[in-house]
Amino acid sequence: MHKLNVYFNGIETLRCRIVFFMLMSLSFCGCQGSLKHSEPRGETVTLVSVARIWDAAPHNAFTGLAWFRGHWYCAFREADQHGVSPSGAIRVIRSSNGNAWQSVNRFHWPEGDLRDAKLTVTPDHQLMLNGAIAFNNSSEGTHQSLVWLSPDGTHWSDGHPIGERNIWLWSTTWHQAQCYGVGYSTGGDSFTRLYKSDDGIDFQILVDQFKTGGRPSEAMLRFTRDHTGVCLLRNDSENGLVGIASPPYTQWQWQSLGRRIGGPNLIQLPDGRWIAAVRLYDRKTRTSLCWLAPQTGAFTECLVLPSGGDTSYAGLVYRDGLLWVSYYSSHEGKTNIYLAKVKIS
Repeated sequence: MHKLNVYFNGIETLRCRIVFFMLMSLSFCGCQGSLKHSEPRGETVTLVSVARIWDAAPHNAFTGLAWFRGHWYCAFREADQHGVSPSGAIRVIRSSNGNAWQSVNRFHWPEGDLRDAKLTVTPDHQLMLNGAIAFNNSSEGTHQSLVWLSPDGTHWSDGHPIGERNIWLWSTTWHQAQCYGVGYSTGGDSFTRLYKSDDGIDFQILVDQFKTGGRPSEAMLRFTRDHTGVCLLRNDSENGLVGIASPPYTQWQWQSLGRRIGGPNLIQLPDGRWIAAVRLYDRKTRTSLCWLAPQTGAFTECLVLPSGGDTSYAGLVYRDGLLWVSYYSSHEGKTNIYLAKVKIS
């Protein structure tokens, strides 16, 4: 009987250990935040609809997208060509349902070409528009980043210069009442610089040499629920990169995506997975959605949007169970602005 009791006690101890390690494993997965669940798991990514929403200019490109005070806002550049042009201006359009759109403002800067519009919503509930001027006169420098603010999407502030001249602060992201952005050098040596701001106007250097080597440029920052920073970075002489960092975001770990990308954007889905929108250059140039695992750099194309030629620079918003994607493309002739709705099972 004693040996039998020892036997059953041993089984009970083993069961307890198994349960303990299972609980610890689940706890560990939870502590990883949303980065742990970024690997694709065979879900279906379906294009629900796509529509051309603007085509007024000879060249319409470089989009940003936001949901603000009950309306959709899309911002983009209008010009007569892709390259630097004195005609370059930023237009903002608005829609209540994503179908019918109207223009609410057009921003022009006499000294040069306004490019690469990005939209965000500030912690005090203003719509924030980022862009940059490419100067007509080289004695002024190459570029100056700018920001405009609006309390209602209709009335806008004057443009405020932000960051440093000749370092293009390509996009901005708000997290815990702080605004972060990565700028890249547009003259001389190739490097990127990480900035931080309390108000979206006065930007201070957080990391002076954020990413060097190759030709790093356009970057998009996002932040997880556990405050991990995630950066998707274009590097034209090498493959694209994804970096992660914990607060205060001064030490970054980088992984290669294994392929070249352009116009980077990314978003975290409600279940913690990550999806990126980029231009891909292998085979036919196209705008695609890709699963992204920030910790490993695993990068898997999952949906090619109707696109080709001169294309990319997507805006991303997840709302009401759909991923809304603004982008531009020349697959129907000249470059136009498109809005896609994507369902992810």
